[in-house]
Amino acid sequence: MTLCIALAQFDFPVGAVQANAERIAALIVQARDEHGADVVLFPELALSGYPPEDLLVRPGFLADCEAALHAIAVDVAGIVAVVGWPQSAGAVVYNAASVLRDGRVAQTYRKRELPNYAVFDERRYFDVDPDRDDCVFEVNGVQVGLIICEDLWFAEPLASTAAAGAQLVLVPNASPYERDKHAQRDALLAQRVQETLVDGRGVALAYLNVVGGQDALVFDGASVLADGDGRVHPAAKAFEDHWLVADFDAEARVFTPVLWPAEDDESRDSLAWRAIVRGTRDYCRKNGFEKVWLGLSGGIDSSLVLAVAVDALGAENVTAVRMPSRYTADLSNDLAAQQCATQGVRLLTLPIEKPFQGYLDALAETFAGQAVDTTEENLQSRTRGALLMALSNKFGGLLLTTGNKSEYAVGYATIYGDMCGGYAPIKDLYKTEVFALARWRNAMAGEPIIPVAVIERPPSAELRDNQKDQDSLPPYDVLDAILLRHVDQEQSRDEIVKAGFDPATVDQVLRLVRISEWKRHQAAPGPKVSRRAFGRERRYPISNGYKA
Repeated sequence: MTLCIALAQFDFPVGAVQANAERIAALIVQARDEHGADVVLFPELALSGYPPEDLLVRPGFLADCEAALHAIAVDVAGIVAVVGWPQSAGAVVYNAASVLRDGRVAQTYRKRELPNYAVFDERRYFDVDPDRDDCVFEVNGVQVGLIICEDLWFAEPLASTAAAGAQLVLVPNASPYERDKHAQRDALLAQRVQETLVDGRGVALAYLNVVGGQDALVFDGASVLADGDGRVHPAAKAFEDHWLVADFDAEARVFTPVLWPAEDDESRDSLAWRAIVRGTRDYCRKNGFEKVWLGLSGGIDSSLVLAVAVDALGAENVTAVRMPSRYTADLSNDLAAQQCATQGVRLLTLPIEKPFQGYLDALAETFAGQAVDTTEENLQSRTRGALLMALSNKFGGLLLTTGNKSEYAVGYATIYGDMCGGYAPIKDLYKTEVFALARWRNAMAGEPIIPVAVIERPPSAELRDNQKDQDSLPPYDVLDAILLRHVDQEQSRDEIVKAGFDPATVDQVLRLVRISEWKRHQAAPGPKVSRRAFGRERRYPISNGYKA
């Protein structure tokens, strides 16, 4: 017995219930008529988009989802479709997936394991059905089971589905990208199959992941198949929308890919770059922005954001703004112009001397007798922020902000200044990762689209004479190593010191992290690529007396 399965690795935007329903209905027909599929699988909560968050507390939204599901089901014929949706059942809501066939909703499975860690808040919205029914249905003589996403990370759901007779189990997912997650996932699939082995044959798995950016989350797709002996096939191309089609031999429990654009580069830098580009493109597209603005200083951060914006939206939709001050080096101006010329980006030049002097003049009487300090430095940054926001307001388009994770961590960024903007593409990249990704992007281009001098020059905010970042911060390799341990790995001060770091430096960095929380709460969203991103994943109180 052979079964043709189609996996719809596509983007289903949050809240776009009617548009998603229309697309699902069209894709069902396409899977049947163009790909000859016997069963087509859609991602977790495809109908509502993931994560729908507090849309799930709106009765009208839930009713619209249910009506849309039944409208889809009416036209399903000659194929079996599995569609994820939020199912309202009186006072509770389930993360559900329904089996649609012969013009009706034949079965509905309710997710058993609800993640409530990192970026997930599913227990805030969903309930678990105490009956915990398995879902197994027959398609062309093959017994097909169904579990959802987090269920796979626990042994019991798959084991009970296998015990109910499943030969093949479909696993719809909405699993956001995170560095190094693919290897962990593949090992898990192999392990789960091994746990179901009987006489050398286990349950085969078809793991479908959604793709696309949703605010700070980026879903990478990278869907994968696992045969009944535990062999995991190469993942589908990450961050791209694709039909994935495979034949399944139920007797041998083996997949044969028919249409499967396989991933050809799972390097950390390649995946991170594509995550950031996809996140930026989708954030703009889903919020109605066709064009973007950014301040281009000739430094590494804004240079990398420029390259991301060009890859995401096309050079014709990107405008860079050079805003020199009395402290801006000629080299900075030249490098900004050079990279715009290389990438075909429009460059505006708006000197900030007059508005900055205007602020100084307005404050002169009040500031009389006060020494010059970071106040005047921040005024320059805020002058630039005001100009950039004015351009965005007047001409339309989204302002991208250019701060990195190191800066956000220690507060080396000016609130209402260089933190102005609607999206922060490199917000989850440490400074050392920014440099590495710039080198990688140049290598992929075969030419320095980011000038070598930008990468090699010492970082500086250029807000005073001869300023260097290292005047205020430890060297970035030291700073990032401490931040990685404290932020991503949640190590304490004593653990970091024990690892060999200077106690005074550790104390300085951890203090800066602690007192900068208020800034991060006001920062623009940006694509998550790490294990512990600022924002919805790392949520610390602003008023916080704990200092370990």
